[in-house]
Amino acid sequence: MFTKLLARGIFILSGWTVKNNMPPEVKQCVMIAAPHTSNWDFLYTRLAFLLLDIPVKITTKKSYMRFPYGPFARALGCIGIDRSPKKEGVERPSMVQLMVDLFKDHDDLVMLVTPEGTRSLRTKWKTGFYHVAVLAHVPVALGYLDYQKKEAGVGKVVYPSGDMKKDIQEMMAFYKRVIPHTPENFSIDLDYDS
Repeated sequence: MFTKLLARGIFILSGWTVKNNMPPEVKQCVMIAAPHTSNWDFLYTRLAFLLLDIPVKITTKKSYMRFPYGPFARALGCIGIDRSPKKEGVERPSMVQLMVDLFKDHDDLVMLVTPEGTRSLRTKWKTGFYHVAVLAHVPVALGYLDYQKKEAGVGKVVYPSGDMKKDIQEMMAFYKRVIPHTPENFSIDLDYDS
């Protein structure tokens, strides 16, 4: 309760608003967090999802879930991932498969991903998030921070059709209109620019 009041106070004082186009029936999804061009993005993203009552989770190395980092990591919504093979000589599981397995294990799961992968300029995004959504049969929610409008939230939800190019083009068309903290550090994935 106190953290939500604090988040509301920070948003009011800084002039930010939240917008939520997430259908209430969506209990599982992959949530994109973009644009990602500044350290401020993490703070505003966490505050926005707190205000919207969307309990996003973030994957991290399983070792970070132990003391001394564990309590802090859990408070941030981290879920530990162990990519080491179960048996010697067996191939290491992919991050995509481990995330799909998390959706099988949790009825309510909003998994936050940053497909740009860095705060620096990238003209190609990582597309693992799309494969996770297809394999887990969950939608992709488009979380955003628009620094020009001072607006944070969920812009739309895309249900993967299996036509990856069409679906990601739809996502890029949305993000093309969002103004980041540092515009020179942001690009949509140019492979999907329609």
